[in-house]
Amino acid sequence: MKEKIMTEQNDEIQPLTEADVDEAEGVADRQTLSAEEGVTPDDTPDDQSADATEIDEPDTFPRSVVEKLRKENAGYREKARKAETYARELFYARVAATGRLADADDLPFDAALLDDHDALTAAVDALVARKPHLASRTPRGDVGAGALSEDAATVDLAGILRSRV
Repeated sequence: MKEKIMTEQNDEIQPLTEADVDEAEGVADRQTLSAEEGVTPDDTPDDQSADATEIDEPDTFPRSVVEKLRKENAGYREKARKAETYARELFYARVAATGRLADADDLPFDAALLDDHDALTAAVDALVARKPHLASRTPRGDVGAGALSEDAATVDLAGILRSRV
């Protein structure tokens, strides 16, 4: 069974070297001489036809090699997508952990802030300074509700009622 051959072409334009120019001129000279002498392509020696086909044919690779490379590159692209997803999740988790924003998605993703906690905190503070409506509305500190203070433990309700009689 004959193996199929695939061609890999490069879209970039490569500058010609002197060797390329000399080789192309040599092929053109041989073609001109052949036409003047009335030599048909069947009459040309094998070494001349081999040179002409080497110039015209692009590099070819076996199908199995190309498929292997494509599969390998697809794996690398998938790993890159996962890494990007994990980096974004980590970024937004760290922004939410600061507790300064109502929604962690309000701060745009910046990979440079992942490694520097101080820079992340500064970016959150700068965003809150520019747009205060994005700040978290969760009350912090002692707001006088919920947990009992030290004075509440010494207060006697019965004593308060007796004092008012």
